[in-house]
Amino acid sequence: MNGFWFSDEQQAIRDAVVRLCAGFDAAYWRRTDETGEFPEAFVAAMAQAGWLGVAMPTELGGAGLGLTEAAIVMQAVAESGAGFSGASAMHLNIFGLMPVVKFGSEEQRKKAIPRIIAGEDRTCFAVTEPDAGLDTTSLTTRATRTNDGYVIRGRKMWTTNAQRATKMLIIARTTPKEEARRPTEGLSLFYTDFDRSRITATPIPKMGRKAVESNAVFIDDLHVPAEDLVGEEGRGFYYLLEGLNPERVLIGAEAVGLGRAALARAAGYAKERVVFGRPIGQNQGVAHPLAKAWAELEAANLMAFKAAALFDAGRECGAEANAAKYLGGEAGFNACEAAVLAHGGMGYAKAFDVERYFREAMIARIAPVSREMILNYIAERVLGLPKSY
Repeated sequence: MNGFWFSDEQQAIRDAVVRLCAGFDAAYWRRTDETGEFPEAFVAAMAQAGWLGVAMPTELGGAGLGLTEAAIVMQAVAESGAGFSGASAMHLNIFGLMPVVKFGSEEQRKKAIPRIIAGEDRTCFAVTEPDAGLDTTSLTTRATRTNDGYVIRGRKMWTTNAQRATKMLIIARTTPKEEARRPTEGLSLFYTDFDRSRITATPIPKMGRKAVESNAVFIDDLHVPAEDLVGEEGRGFYYLLEGLNPERVLIGAEAVGLGRAALARAAGYAKERVVFGRPIGQNQGVAHPLAKAWAELEAANLMAFKAAALFDAGRECGAEANAAKYLGGEAGFNACEAAVLAHGGMGYAKAFDVERYFREAMIARIAPVSREMILNYIAERVLGLPKSY
């Protein structure tokens, strides 16, 4: 990205993804939302086109591009009208296994990453627990050492894609918190088979994005070979930190894409819908909220791609990545709300799609970290204010 616009190569990536997504229309995404059917055809098409490996190393079958290009791909998906139903269906494939790429053994990398890129394996990310949400150091899932590996027992919550996962990236305590030198130590990361004889995954009925389920996961004596440990034992928390900033950037970019989809629908409707002899878009009460939404989305977009550029340059980007997620989530939500209201009563009808966008817009405000924790981070790390929690 050259300052404030895409390079020719980056624009070509966006255009290619837009063309692919055009084959999956609003009726397709409406159907997945209503039935809960996973968008298999869409993910298969994205995998076949090579987009699942956009940020993965070339020696492992990926394109070897950066977070900027990954954000371009994911934003184009959301903006196509797929929203988070489409983005979340492939989100974990894009950057989720970077801890394995960076810290896994050569054997792990060569075995795992090509299969993820090709869509042959489906993975889920098991971190959050019922009694330990953002407080990762307080998680209680245990991995107990055995002669040939580990046995994992515990519970996880909000685990996306666990219904169809063949693999799982999971963090568990290998050293009890009270015995570790500091709370962030003694946590280990594993990339292992999703053994359904030892794991029960129960979908959580939720507000939106029905096509990509979230689960309560119960793990009972899951035997994990020693070679499934990622990196060093006890260093899992630090490995996870490596992926936090990219995830925030991607969520922020996706939220902007969703907001743009809603805004396009609203502007189109406002030009066509005639009331009292004039299109409703001629009324400033309709036009101004949409114009404001455009300005907010564009500002949030700049922060997302600034954060991505910093990350790709190997520079510190924590504040920008967190701000990108915060601003994208807020701007996306505001745009979706304005779109529903611009449609009036029809905004509440499923046939116009903006109600689905509005429901999905809540995701980026809640996950993967709350707005309040982002503001805490910026207050402490940027403004130098005392820690509040």
